[in-house]
Amino acid sequence: MNKKNEKPLKNTKPPMKVNPYWIYILFLFLMLAPYLSGSLFKTQEISWLTLETTMLTAQDVEKIVIINKEIAEIYIKEDRLSDPKYQSVNKPERSILSKPHYSLKIGSVESFERKMEKAQEGFDKEKQVEIFYTTRTSLFNILSWLFPIFLLLLFWMFIFRRQGQGRFSSGSIMNFGKSTAKLASKDVRSKVTFDDVAGLKEAKIEIMEIVDFLKHPETYTKLGAKIPKGVMLVGPPGTGKTLLAKAVAGEAQVPFFSLSGSEFVEMFVGVGASRVRDLFKQAKEKAPSIIFIDEIDAIGRARGKVNALQSNDERENTLNQLLTELDGFGTNTGVIVLSATNRADILDKALLRPGRFDRHIYLELPTKQEREAIFKVHLKPVIKGSDVDISLLASLTPGFSGADIANMCNEAALIAARKARKQVDQEDFLEARDRIVGGLERKGKLISSKEKKIVAYHEAGHAVVSWFLENVESLVKVSIIPRGKSLGAAWYLPEEHQIITKPQFTDRICAALGGRAAEEVVFNEISSGALDDLEKVTKQAYSMVAYYGLDKEIGPLSFYDSTGENERLLGKPYSEYLGKRIDEEVIRLITSEYERAKILLTTHRSQLEELAQLLLKQEVIDKKDLEQILGKRDIVNSI
Repeated sequence: MNKKNEKPLKNTKPPMKVNPYWIYILFLFLMLAPYLSGSLFKTQEISWLTLETTMLTAQDVEKIVIINKEIAEIYIKEDRLSDPKYQSVNKPERSILSKPHYSLKIGSVESFERKMEKAQEGFDKEKQVEIFYTTRTSLFNILSWLFPIFLLLLFWMFIFRRQGQGRFSSGSIMNFGKSTAKLASKDVRSKVTFDDVAGLKEAKIEIMEIVDFLKHPETYTKLGAKIPKGVMLVGPPGTGKTLLAKAVAGEAQVPFFSLSGSEFVEMFVGVGASRVRDLFKQAKEKAPSIIFIDEIDAIGRARGKVNALQSNDERENTLNQLLTELDGFGTNTGVIVLSATNRADILDKALLRPGRFDRHIYLELPTKQEREAIFKVHLKPVIKGSDVDISLLASLTPGFSGADIANMCNEAALIAARKARKQVDQEDFLEARDRIVGGLERKGKLISSKEKKIVAYHEAGHAVVSWFLENVESLVKVSIIPRGKSLGAAWYLPEEHQIITKPQFTDRICAALGGRAAEEVVFNEISSGALDDLEKVTKQAYSMVAYYGLDKEIGPLSFYDSTGENERLLGKPYSEYLGKRIDEEVIRLITSEYERAKILLTTHRSQLEELAQLLLKQEVIDKKDLEQILGKRDIVNSI
């Protein structure tokens, strides 16, 4: 190749951009320049006594200039500056800048003039010091009020710049009416799949049908079927509503918009409705698509008399716009709305009707088999020991949600790490379960020997009464180590029942009163330690009488309100006469079960004493110790 014909390469280096922040810094430096220059040659301030005795007497002062009737600037004669007493101000740069040598703050001009006349008495007029008056406006005074304005402008420029770099494409702060939903596309998708969702078989089937419809719509449309417009996930906290939505986002091959219900509500009027319109506009443009609104009760509360006194309720306007978008006059083709809430009772009826949310999927607390599946999912990353029994862990955790089980597995791993173990054993899981249910052990909490004895007999009373009752769960462990707010605890192996009979209710009330009854039987006095037991017993007794209709005197009546409307009422849904009868029946029920517990403890007094003494000695006793003292428990729990 001929090198002569080669053309020199052009410089493709992009032009250097000037950072605007350097301009701000330069402007700030220029504004601060008066401060800096003033600090380089600061005039030495003196008193009137020094001026009179040192300078005026020696006739060293050339002139005095009074600035703004406040400060007197003193200039020394050039031929006197060589004097050693002026060595501190005798600098060549001062003569160049013609700066005053000294300054003096004067109280008033009249007073200063009188002092000057008195100090120069006897001087010839030619030798008297000339006094000049001037008004001076410095750059410092101008910048002192310009500087705050500049800072304010700089702050707003920073806010607008950040707003432009944020989630709003147009870069204007006035776009707060735009939707704040996060878009999960094919490229950015959730890593959670249906394989990570355990224990929700029925809910997964219904949700997977929605996803399958989006993937293969022709399978359903050829039969005339229409895809549901809305699916509402309802259930207690921690049961996996949001997790199921994340799995849909991970499995679906369509755009997925996710946001919280509270993101629609702002301090500005009309923002919520505007965001709803913008959200559905974006979803329709990318149809077929899915919208997920978490905690929809933030905007979906029932409209009623509660809000009648408010002239303009922003939540109501947002809800009206959402109802219109879901099933209004306009078309809403190809957009499926998923929502989640744990307060379905307070939602507006218009939101729940078919055509808006066609399907309601109820997620309940997992059963024993479902808890086993959830444990298997959360134990995958955990290095567990060979003695870990997942079936036993599932039996020991009734009422646990999926979030509770995840927390228990993590807590067990933390406990094992604190003990410097290489694996997580069954003991660590049991300790984690006790910590979640009862709280952290507080072995260092100081209680007196008398209080410890009362606690021991209290817990022994619970153990003895529950051991000899037919419809109480099997006792596993009794402890008098303070844990959380309680000073002791009795741990049971609960059985799961869908319905509870009256004998089960009464036996549970009797077992809960066993601790207080033991205190009265042994010490002939009672303490405040049974507060938690009495609270549970009172609630159970009222639910028996007023909710479940299990009392013969009151009869088959129930005042339970499943709609939640009676919560807004100040009064009770029954008369004063019936309320008095309910109170009497509750008192009679609790009193009779309390006497029954005392009879049981009196019959087994020796076993109560032996169990209490063992508790005082060991602080914790398990099922083997209980069987050794109380005998084998051959009672089979029956429903």
